[in-house]
Amino acid sequence: MASTLTPGVGIDNDTQAAKDFYKAVRNFAIRTKVWQTALWHFVTPDEIWDTSLVSQRVYGYRDEFLAVMAAAGIDSVDQPLPQAKLCLPTAAQIYYFKRQSGFESIANLRNNFAPTWSN
Repeated sequence: MASTLTPGVGIDNDTQAAKDFYKAVRNFAIRTKVWQTALWHFVTPDEIWDTSLVSQRVYGYRDEFLAVMAAAGIDSVDQPLPQAKLCLPTAAQIYYFKRQSGFESIANLRNNFAPTWSN
């Protein structure tokens, strides 16, 4: 039986948005110099298997785990974070990357499989 997915039913309307957001954050993490505006966070042993915990400690909420994964260069929640210093974008920079890519990680800012601000 063939699967028929329609936009807004079981999948994001923009299936490329999360990938574009990941790439933007990853490029930021790789290219940002220590003197440039960024958030620097050293991964502690209790955070190695919990990207949402890093998000909580850096941003104050757990929803930015994809940004943490991108900064660390991992592509699965089943991969451990390296116990190293991460270069993470500030909240304002994340806001910019989200608008640029069309991605939203915060559930309250999503409706009908798309960011509420994109409607």
